[in-house]
Amino acid sequence: MVAMTPRVPIRKLRPDAIVPRYMTEHASGVDLHAAIATPVIIAPGDAAMIATGIALAIPPGFEGQVRPRSGLASKHRVTVVNAPGTIDADYRGECMVLLINHGREPFAVEPGHRIAQLVIAPLVRAELVEVDELPASERGAGGFGSTGR
Repeated sequence: MVAMTPRVPIRKLRPDAIVPRYMTEHASGVDLHAAIATPVIIAPGDAAMIATGIALAIPPGFEGQVRPRSGLASKHRVTVVNAPGTIDADYRGECMVLLINHGREPFAVEPGHRIAQLVIAPLVRAELVEVDELPASERGAGGFGSTGR
């Protein structure tokens, strides 16, 4: 496996923003933190857009994947709505995280709280070609659950 180390410039948009970092040597992602002035309460079944106070310049050929934190999901049933969310290489705005509370109790997002993970991943752009017919496959047009597994 070839190691890739893209350089990702990060700009703090507010003084209290926390610059993400890898917490262990082999961590896949960095934690994104809430950059909010006061707690945000997410009622059961509701969602809230949470600011991180940072902007990124992801290099071409890569994307940022915003993923749920397993601890929030397992302990509180709070996750990222559009997981994984995508940050494109040409986006320069604030990194926001859309959290949803699937739990039974309100959940308080506190300032500085670790709310999601960010994974920088290589990207492949496909050449899309319109055709009159697709090649046959064993599965065919079978959809959800069609493989019996």
